[in-house]
Amino acid sequence: MRPIENFEFPEDKQALFKRAQRLEVITVLYIASAAVALYVTMGSSQAMRASFFEDVISIIPAIVFLICSRIALWPPNRNFPYGYHGAVSIGYLISSVALVAMGLFLLIESASKFLSGERTTIGGMHIFGETIWAGWPMLAAIAYTGIPSVILGHMKLKLAPKIHDKILYADANMMKADWMAEGATAIGVLGTGFGYWWLDPLAAGIIALDILKDGFSNLGVVTADLMERRPQKTDRSGYETLPEDLRRRIEALDWVKEAEVRLRESGHIVLGEVYVVPSRTDNLPERVASAIDDAKGMNWRLHDVTISVVPRLNDDASPAPDGQS
Repeated sequence: MRPIENFEFPEDKQALFKRAQRLEVITVLYIASAAVALYVTMGSSQAMRASFFEDVISIIPAIVFLICSRIALWPPNRNFPYGYHGAVSIGYLISSVALVAMGLFLLIESASKFLSGERTTIGGMHIFGETIWAGWPMLAAIAYTGIPSVILGHMKLKLAPKIHDKILYADANMMKADWMAEGATAIGVLGTGFGYWWLDPLAAGIIALDILKDGFSNLGVVTADLMERRPQKTDRSGYETLPEDLRRRIEALDWVKEAEVRLRESGHIVLGEVYVVPSRTDNLPERVASAIDDAKGMNWRLHDVTISVVPRLNDDASPAPDGQS
């Protein structure tokens, strides 16, 4: 079994990759401290409890990124001839399933509390000999949880497409939108303080729905990736143009009559085949080898390409389902 070549990020991407790793380490430390702040102050508030669990679960993508991004760079071998790049998709799947599970748990818990009519109360707290409303420390913890998350999310959102890491992108999107969950938590706390007890479980339900939305969205993307859908842009805005770019690049060669390509993603990299109908057959092995080198040089993600010479191209592809292409 012949392994593919070992993959390393290009020099300019290595700096970005290391920066992403540093941001995720900072994220893990920050979220851990934010979770502690929420736990210490949450009292009996259902919204604070949901926010606490959201922080606990949101640490998973950062940890998964740090682990799986290292595994993905392990060199290929005879047992894993395509390398370990699939670890990125596996990590993405773990994060997505964890989000869905936690979202369902919190949604059921908040709904049962709302329907039972169990009322949340926020009393006083003794600090340095003074008694203050416990909602104030809660709101301070919410601010500490929400504001840095948004900043970190925006920073990672810029990095993710540059190194094409979908775990990093999903993590960034969740953190960028964290202000909505924390805003719902603050409304729940303030509403309880003014006697509107039902705002607390309602806010918890909103947070649970936000977690579920992220979970199902990410689960759909990673499921399609594992089924080897054609390469998609990191920001989910559409398909990559790499297959068309590669086909045009090969068809521009003076010895190629026509060509077709088939590419798939595996973590950060793209693998695939090119089927070529030659117009000239002299020095064909050398021409094919040169074309492979040229193809792999056109994009850092195009790591392994096989060119097969065929007498003709058969368009046997079935039409895509409605809404896809």
